[in-house]
Amino acid sequence: MNNVLCIGELLIDFICSDIDTTLSKGENFKKKAGGAPANVTAAISKLGGSASFLGKVGNDPFGHFLKETLDEVKVDTSMLIMDNNSSTTLAFVSLQANGERDFVFNRGADGLLRYDEINLDKVYSNKIIHFGSATALLGGEMTDTYLKIMEEAKKRGIIISFDPNYRDNLWENRTEEFIAISRKCIELADFVKLSDEELKIISGEKNIKNGVKLLASNNKVIAVTLGKEGTMISNGEEVEIIESIKIKSIDSTGAGDAFVGAFLYKLSEALEARDILSDFNKIKENVRFANKVGAIVCTKLGAISSLPSLSEVEGD
Repeated sequence: MNNVLCIGELLIDFICSDIDTTLSKGENFKKKAGGAPANVTAAISKLGGSASFLGKVGNDPFGHFLKETLDEVKVDTSMLIMDNNSSTTLAFVSLQANGERDFVFNRGADGLLRYDEINLDKVYSNKIIHFGSATALLGGEMTDTYLKIMEEAKKRGIIISFDPNYRDNLWENRTEEFIAISRKCIELADFVKLSDEELKIISGEKNIKNGVKLLASNNKVIAVTLGKEGTMISNGEEVEIIESIKIKSIDSTGAGDAFVGAFLYKLSEALEARDILSDFNKIKENVRFANKVGAIVCTKLGAISSLPSLSEVEGD
């Protein structure tokens, strides 16, 4: 089975459309589907791959909107749980002229996913499981479920992908906790995607190359996205930067998730995915493809709506 299962949050982003304002003064908001792992499933599906989403939303209008959004791009939502007793998680964001974000997070159903309510046969039938979430590691039932699935997947030899999606607003005064749990997940993972900020925080190294070498032990692949500079990759022995393509960026929202989705799409399509992860030349080839997908997303507005098809990527 070539399917990729993504676990984590699916939520509503209410983005303030008023220019340079705070949430207390903002009046106009746009509703958008959000959640990094959901973006990854959409990226895989729009490229022509097979992807499923596992998570929980409320059985409310927002939850139905989110399910419909994934259904429209042909993501398998059969493992999405609609909770009658909790509401869909909401995030409110406004941007100020100095680049600072005003952020309020109302957590609901996504943090309540329990291990005993999941179809485990379906979970462990996947070729790859991607653990990519800004909220799943924050504690509670979802964290326990997340780590149980990751540990069991490791035992079963399923390929594990991990992206911590660090958000300083969520981890305020809890950085050491974030580092400890992220390192645990990285130890279990076969492929890890990090931003340069995440790499520095988790590794404790200011030099990116040193940080990559530290984390890329035990034959795992580390990819550090560096924006317009490209992506640094390492398998613990070799380190190389794969250049990104030059584009005029309009909106970088979802570019990192698109990169992950594109890389996992290529991995899922390979007959022997683990052979790809042990072949540095193949890794570089897949990262070039993923860089291109991420770049295309930056040339359009929106996260899921900007994701390209395979023909669009190969036609450029």
